[in-house]
Amino acid sequence: MPRTIWSGAISFGLVTVPCNVVGATEDHSVRFHQYHLADMGRVRVRKYCEIEEREVSTEEIGKGYEVTKDQVIPITDEELRNLPLPTAKAIEIEGFVSLESIDPLYISAGHYLQPKGAVAAKPYRLLVEALGRSSRVGIVKFAWSGRERLGMLRVRDDVIVLHQLLWPDEIRSPDEITPPSVEVDEDEVRGALALMDTLTRDDLEGPEFRDTYTEALEEIIEAKREHKPLPEAPEPQKPAKVLDLMAALNESVQQAKASRGETTGEADVHEMPKKKAAAKKQPAKKATAKKTTRRPRSA
Repeated sequence: MPRTIWSGAISFGLVTVPCNVVGATEDHSVRFHQYHLADMGRVRVRKYCEIEEREVSTEEIGKGYEVTKDQVIPITDEELRNLPLPTAKAIEIEGFVSLESIDPLYISAGHYLQPKGAVAAKPYRLLVEALGRSSRVGIVKFAWSGRERLGMLRVRDDVIVLHQLLWPDEIRSPDEITPPSVEVDEDEVRGALALMDTLTRDDLEGPEFRDTYTEALEEIIEAKREHKPLPEAPEPQKPAKVLDLMAALNESVQQAKASRGETTGEADVHEMPKKKAAAKKQPAKKATAKKTTRRPRSA
């Protein structure tokens, strides 16, 4: 059973849904510690006070906001817990939007919301049904770890999932890395679509979607533990030089079909929709630029 990360309530108008927030994902990464290679003694990070020039215990350490080098404002955990925010103990639903309107770049970690007690069962189910039938997601605000956050509520297998979202001013503009303008012809686009069709899957199940890096790392650890030879790394394939884009696309389609045991042949192509005549552009109205005030971020 995953542990409870946060307890509070979903606020949906005048409807309140007490809930616990639990982890929806697991991290299976292999963890390492730092060691002194000469004698394999454990290397640890010391928490050192620069003024008293001594090591301090965890009980003596707190948070502080640096205004200047000579002025630091101490902030206690109790002050963070009692922030004057409506979202301190609640997940406030601010509105609903279609999932397609949210750029995936905004979406961060996900957590399950678990109804807290029998009193929460009916309003929780009500919100599940409403979200499911509306085909929309809820946009919420909540406060965790000393800062207010933006979030998204959606339904997965009759369970409400809370995704953390980045604030709009945390998304960098891609203008600086916009690629140069080049032209591709219709045959190349059709070839790319044919390759996409060949690689289309119904789900993320299968041997292609497994963490081979962690598996290889575990093999090395096991071999060293048993004092056996290390597994040999496969010879990396050299990337082929692409001289003809269409030829590369067709060859990729054939390789993808062969890897699935499908009969190779001419790649299926898509008919491109006819381009509509460009409408006559009206002169754009000049919009007054809004000044964005950036909020200070907690450390």
